[in-house]
Amino acid sequence: MKFSNQAILTGIKESQGEFEGKKFSSTTFHLIVDVAQSGSGRSIGQVTRPFKMGDASEFEKWKNWAEKWPTGGLVCDCQFEVVAGSDNKSELKLLGIKPAASAAPAKAA
Repeated sequence: MKFSNQAILTGIKESQGEFEGKKFSSTTFHLIVDVAQSGSGRSIGQVTRPFKMGDASEFEKWKNWAEKWPTGGLVCDCQFEVVAGSDNKSELKLLGIKPAASAAPAKAA
């Protein structure tokens, strides 16, 4: 199932190189999620969750934000897909992400 939602992006990490003869290339987006979504038991607040999407070239689309990254993060329009995962659990995959039309900084917590 695919759906769209806004989320706060707190950081982006590019990874590329070679390890034990195998090349790797990815971009990881850190989005704020409710703590309750990341485990069992009681929780308060929010945490960031990493979502890998695309290869390291995806980072290039965001490098213009390096000097003006908002402290509280950046509100983004995201496209997600819920897919079947291991152990009969569903997984949330990031399919697309871009700054929201307003590109307004998120309010600091």
